[in-house]
Amino acid sequence: MTRYAELQASSNFSFLRGASHPEELVQAAAALGYEALGIADRNTLAGVVRAHGAAKRAKLKLVIGARLDLFDDASKPQAGSTFGVLVFPQDRAAYGCLSRLLTLGKRRAPKAECWLGLDDLIAHAEGQQLIALPPEEPGQDFTVRVRALVKAAPGRVHLAGSHLYRGDDAKRLAGLARLGEALNAPLVASNDVHAHDAARRPLQDVLSCIRAHCTIDEAGFRLFANAERHLKAPDEMARLFRRHPEAIARGLKIADACRFSLDELRYDYPVEPVPEGRTPQQELERLTLEGARARYPEGISEKVTVQIAHELGLIERLNYAPYFLTVYDIVHFARGRDILCQGRGSAANSTVCYCLGITAIDPSRMDLLFERFISAARNEPPDIDVDFEHERREEVIQYIYEKYGRERAGIAATVISYRGRSAIREVGKALGLSADMVGALSSQLWGFSREGANDAQVREIGLDPTEARLSMALALARELIGFPRHLSQHVGGFVITKGPLAEMVPIMNAAMEERTNIEWDKDDLDALGILKIDVLGLGMLTCLRKGLALLKQHHGLDLGLADVPAEDPEVYEMLSRADTVGVFQVESRAQMSMLPRLKPKTFYDLVIEVAIVRPGPIQGDMVHPYLGRRNGEEEVIYPSKELEAVLGKTLGVPLFQEQAMKISIVAAGFTPEEADQLRRAMATFRKTGKIHGFREKMIEGMVARGYQREFAERCFSQIEGFGEYGFPESHAASFALLAYVSAWLKCHYPAVFAAALLNSQPMGFYAPAQIVRDAKDHGVIVRDVDVNASAWDCTLEPIGDDELDTNFRHARAAGPEPGVTRASRPNIRLDGRVKPGHDDIGKVDRSLDTANERALRLGFRE
Repeated sequence: MTRYAELQASSNFSFLRGASHPEELVQAAAALGYEALGIADRNTLAGVVRAHGAAKRAKLKLVIGARLDLFDDASKPQAGSTFGVLVFPQDRAAYGCLSRLLTLGKRRAPKAECWLGLDDLIAHAEGQQLIALPPEEPGQDFTVRVRALVKAAPGRVHLAGSHLYRGDDAKRLAGLARLGEALNAPLVASNDVHAHDAARRPLQDVLSCIRAHCTIDEAGFRLFANAERHLKAPDEMARLFRRHPEAIARGLKIADACRFSLDELRYDYPVEPVPEGRTPQQELERLTLEGARARYPEGISEKVTVQIAHELGLIERLNYAPYFLTVYDIVHFARGRDILCQGRGSAANSTVCYCLGITAIDPSRMDLLFERFISAARNEPPDIDVDFEHERREEVIQYIYEKYGRERAGIAATVISYRGRSAIREVGKALGLSADMVGALSSQLWGFSREGANDAQVREIGLDPTEARLSMALALARELIGFPRHLSQHVGGFVITKGPLAEMVPIMNAAMEERTNIEWDKDDLDALGILKIDVLGLGMLTCLRKGLALLKQHHGLDLGLADVPAEDPEVYEMLSRADTVGVFQVESRAQMSMLPRLKPKTFYDLVIEVAIVRPGPIQGDMVHPYLGRRNGEEEVIYPSKELEAVLGKTLGVPLFQEQAMKISIVAAGFTPEEADQLRRAMATFRKTGKIHGFREKMIEGMVARGYQREFAERCFSQIEGFGEYGFPESHAASFALLAYVSAWLKCHYPAVFAAALLNSQPMGFYAPAQIVRDAKDHGVIVRDVDVNASAWDCTLEPIGDDELDTNFRHARAAGPEPGVTRASRPNIRLDGRVKPGHDDIGKVDRSLDTANERALRLGFRE
């Protein structure tokens, strides 16, 4: 069999050009017996991580590279490229040069563009294998450019030759071979691959029409002349290049020379300055000890001491101390600016994060597992999400940019992919369907649907799904679903590096000024083990910070999120009545319907409340069994002692992702790695269908271990619901804390809560008028605006010797607030009377336990 390496393949990350996923190209190349595959997308490395993972699984050598479209003058680019070159780095240093080169072109151009010239490539040519792409008729300009490349990279420049099936291929390839010899840039065989299979030709044509903004009837020469730009068998490529066998051999030689693999990328955590004489680990231990004394003023229990020692030991073993110090620094900056923040998700599992002030959740109260956050077995970096006030998150983002520089910090990308509606719209336009027909078809699909319209839906709107062009549109739309459409900006996932970030991944400009993104999304970062810190915005934190400030100013209570009195029966009584207008996470109609049925009495009940009213638990039929067991209407039965340990807290019903992982291990025999793959498949908002692939293994694994098949199937159907939307327990705990604090504020200080809500608009489910109506229902006095006394924001005013009133007035000098008209803000005042018996709520003893024996018990170094 002929040995062959294809080096000119474009995936669908050559946006609107390639007609196959990187994984499909890799799998097809491996099935055909290729020695290597070079995927070189246009001006990007966005798809290389996916190709890398697929190549490792298929045991195929992947040649990492990119196709660069160079302009004559990169500072004044004209429409269309003038010179195409495939660039393949030979080693890690050359890869860094390519990444920097792409960063250069993207940073000087608007979002989604890359402006590079020949001089830029020559300056970064060290260690690169270069393949020039000849135009239809290579002229003098092409010859001059190739000569310049050969001078800069002697022995590493080639010409690409492809068999185009247009009748003159033998003559054209012979001419290219002679030109290559004259330029010292010999011919290398390629097929200019745009799909893994010829069957993707119709979709590739549609993509070309979408890119050119034309219909298939108008496309003409914009389309390829035939369907031959697909992966071919090595023997077929040898037949096509039988007169130039050396061109086949050169492809193999180039692939052998390119030794770089993404496995060589080593992520270094940024090590910020620590006091002289201390290591990052020692500094982390010192800060944790200080925080522990503040968090536990009555003394640190033996349980907490042991947990902190365990966590710090694992952090030291995995060398994660610099990461924790980086997150601590960001949170410390926010606290110094009086910006309220709260660690979310997995961070809530860590007692160290609690002591550092990153989260206000005490894991010891909930028995959360640190190994869900950091696991030596998974060998994955920790992932801490931190929510900040939505009005002030930009201050935190700019602090990160200023501290680390844009050379070391960037926001992760988000790959925007075609879904059902966008796919049928784009395909319908390209195939020339009428706007009315396209609109009717898209109206049958849910906005986030990853399913195409079925025949029944088409007939429902009076169309015939068997009509030739409509049938083709429906089929092509289904193929297009899941294809990347463009790169966007992640909501706040920062990658921060010790060295230049551009050495690892290209950096590009975002649409928003003063923002830069990298090209890889969170899944790519996870696959390569690269640290990401999510800097997110949350409206309720804005509301709570303003509410706590009013509480301090007018009631003398200086409270933080962790200081609000816990397990207040009045708060749970209010929640059980569904009196939750404005309360975080439990203010929707669905939550209000659930609260009187669940009747939360403890914080963990609130955790369940937050998690259970979600599409995952509802579709997985978890809600009714849980309520029935909680109310004593249904017997709680555990099929085994192992499952009782896993599901005891939720009465035998799997409500959280962590429980699903544990079930797969203890009941179905999954390995920890397989359980982690199940967790990834259950990831929030990722209805990709991946979770269904675990069905047979899990059900058969449970049956083999003695569980009834009916139980195994019911169990998996419940877990399957997480493919729609399911919470991790730690995530629900973080949100439950904010729900509790907002409910406590509403219960005991309704005027303060209403003022804070109105000062934080827009947010939540309710309009300002509804919030005001609810405040009146809670006995709050409402007054008219006074132009002589009003401030722009809502404030508390005295209305008697021992009473306060909230005044919503607009200062005459104040300009209009962006997005809010004067008439839209409530011109009222609210009574904020202090309730009897609550004068001393929140007075917290902040004294520190400084006993030497305490430090020794913690195992900290002094």
